[in-house]
Amino acid sequence: MKKLFGTLYGIGVGPGDPDLITLKAVEVLKRVDVVYTASSTKNQHSLAVQIAAPHIPESTPVHRLAFPMCRDKDVLEGAWEENARIISEALSTGKNIAFLTLGDCLTYSTWGYLARHVARIAPEVDMQAVPGITSYQAAAARLNRPLVEGEESLLLMSGVEGGKRFRESGKGIENVVFLKAYKNVSDITNALQERGWTKTSIGVVGCGRPEERIVSDIGEFATAPPDYWTLIMAKHRNGHEKE
Repeated sequence: MKKLFGTLYGIGVGPGDPDLITLKAVEVLKRVDVVYTASSTKNQHSLAVQIAAPHIPESTPVHRLAFPMCRDKDVLEGAWEENARIISEALSTGKNIAFLTLGDCLTYSTWGYLARHVARIAPEVDMQAVPGITSYQAAAARLNRPLVEGEESLLLMSGVEGGKRFRESGKGIENVVFLKAYKNVSDITNALQERGWTKTSIGVVGCGRPEERIVSDIGEFATAPPDYWTLIMAKHRNGHEKE
């Protein structure tokens, strides 16, 4: 007998401010049977659940799936495989499931990896992504600073490897956003300084959360302890970039 799979929703709950979760995300959360989210193997904390909690019915079970915070591909693949199987088994009973992610579920998100593994295990599953507001959109709004104007370009990159990728980018970039700018934030600031972009750079730590902090002088990051929720926005202006 053919299994009747439920629907799997990938939901971006926004960057941290509970008011920035979308109406569609709220509507889906009210009708799914189970909610899943990712958490570190070191604890059971989930900021995504904390943000969405007011919109999850008390009767809806919430499960945290452990994902190791490492860069070992074999370890990561094993975790994706195991967690995808857990969700696939729940879907095979006909349950509709929401998987929560911070920000947007399609921007540097666990959802993409999980969805690919579920699709391989259970290709019959209907998967739908519910986009969310990203941290850099919220940060730009907080600063009332346009991300791009006119014919400008925007380079969005991970800061996990510091400023390496930025150094390799061409000089036609007018705006750049570094997400996950924490462990190697000092190298990011060095890379921006090398191009003469520091005067137009600004950091935001914990955007949308009670501990939010705006860092106007990114030189402070050189000696500051790393914070996972750090992003840096920078803009090229004529006369500031070294030729």
